[in-house]
Amino acid sequence: KLLIKDLRVDEVPLRIYQPKSPPTGKRRGILYFHGGAGTFGSIRAFERICRYMAKKCNSVVVSVGYRLAPEHPYPGQYFDCLNATLYFMRNLEEYHVDPALIIVSGDSCGANFATVICQILLNNRDLPKVRAQVLLYPGLQGLDFQLPSYQQNASVPILYRKLVLYFCFRYLNKEPKFLKDILHNCHVCESVRSKYKKWVSADLIPDEFKIRGYVPPTPPSYKPEVYETIKEVLALTFSPLLAEDSVICQLPEAYIVTCEFDVLRDDGLLYKKRLEDNGVQVTWYHSESGFHGILAFFGYGIFSFFSGKKIVDNLVNYINSL
Repeated sequence: KLLIKDLRVDEVPLRIYQPKSPPTGKRRGILYFHGGAGTFGSIRAFERICRYMAKKCNSVVVSVGYRLAPEHPYPGQYFDCLNATLYFMRNLEEYHVDPALIIVSGDSCGANFATVICQILLNNRDLPKVRAQVLLYPGLQGLDFQLPSYQQNASVPILYRKLVLYFCFRYLNKEPKFLKDILHNCHVCESVRSKYKKWVSADLIPDEFKIRGYVPPTPPSYKPEVYETIKEVLALTFSPLLAEDSVICQLPEAYIVTCEFDVLRDDGLLYKKRLEDNGVQVTWYHSESGFHGILAFFGYGIFSFFSGKKIVDNLVNYINSL
């Protein structure tokens, strides 16, 4: 039912999925950035999700095989995703895509890339506006590793709390150091913590997400040497949750998926609140039994999870509603 073709744009592999049936009108165009902490994962690993979306949404799906760190240094991943997006937006006619129906999506770090791309594109008036951002259990900030979800799900597979930091260092091509200090937020000085407390704080997480054993942490002591080790995590590319309100209020409507058993759950909850506080429409789906990375198992028969299927089917329903 699909026509699938591979091509390269500025050395970046793309796989494009198009319905074989002749278009009765303009189709939606969906860009998909896969997860994998920027250091692993591939177009092939997310083939099933992209095929499913292309068929069920009668859409053109562009899966982006951005080059991986540390071999392809950070922040090159963002430029790969941006170049792929620009290529697609400039060739919509070829794919019979409606310029008013472009969706930028991704899971995990791919959702981070999608968020950043949407923010970058606000400055480009010559391109079509993004219709919606679809963020599946996104990682959006490196400011606070003591949020309730980080505490509650520290030992939940597949993404342990310590693994988050390991992948951060690998992504940034650095030696992992001061892990314990970073987990206790010693990389953030008091002035920065105060500045962003209105956007990143356990106080902003609804109480129902704290009942599973959350303990408010003692205030950390700032250590400049720890900050120097991992200061990149406070940049807007790494932490798009820290963008100013003047940027957030211009963003397209969002579909956000969070999973209960995910260290990154609260990143999604905080971004949902930020968007809503700035008048941006948000459709939110919370998987009460889901865990981080559940979509990597989608379509694998007995190895897949019912919760993952529900996430994807809700996502399809949302896209079809646009």
